[in-house]
Amino acid sequence: MAISQQHAASGRFPSSRTLLFAAAVAYFALWLALAIHPWDRPAWILENALVAGLFILLWAVRRLFRFSNVSLLLILLFLSLHTVGSHYTYSEVPYDAWWRALTGHTLNSVFGWERNHYDRLVHFCYGLLLAYPIREFFLRIVEVRGFWAYFLPLDFTLSTSAIYELIEWAAAEIFGGDLGIHYLGAQGDIWDAHKDMALAALGALLAMVLTALINRGLQRDVAQEWSGSMKKPHP
Repeated sequence: MAISQQHAASGRFPSSRTLLFAAAVAYFALWLALAIHPWDRPAWILENALVAGLFILLWAVRRLFRFSNVSLLLILLFLSLHTVGSHYTYSEVPYDAWWRALTGHTLNSVFGWERNHYDRLVHFCYGLLLAYPIREFFLRIVEVRGFWAYFLPLDFTLSTSAIYELIEWAAAEIFGGDLGIHYLGAQGDIWDAHKDMALAALGALLAMVLTALINRGLQRDVAQEWSGSMKKPHP
């Protein structure tokens, strides 16, 4: 730890604040580039409505709660995946064409897939990338400890995944037509919502298991220490 701090101080490694700033600039550049000519503008607007709400919420509570730089990097990574999906619409992301350009064959043919699975990836990453920031929130605001500090992020991920599936269903019912189909993204799979929720829960479970193993190896809880450092001392 002391060696890494010395390297960071000497300028050989960028600080976490520098990495966060670079990641934020890269994300907004990606968002602007993909916002110019999305494949389906109405679907793009619907997909980005929740993102706008998230940024408004984070800005509103910035003085009451702040995520660590690690959590903010994970959030930006997830939002980048979402930005790509909203540009093409999730069921039309051309990852097969990208993979063919690199290897000469499609990714779907390798795994025997018959549908576009980019939406599955993003649902999985919702749990994998956001469970840690959610854990920070529970550690600081709810002040949970022990088992509950690992279980509640998983529970929250699964419950919000269910809420999102309900939002998708409501939007499909309200708007209908191609817009509803693109936003729902089921691609004819009657178990689409169930699989999406299961993948989000699996991602969160893996994230919490990995966090627990890292904490055990370090013999410390970095997120808990961060939450404690953000508390104002009592007079």
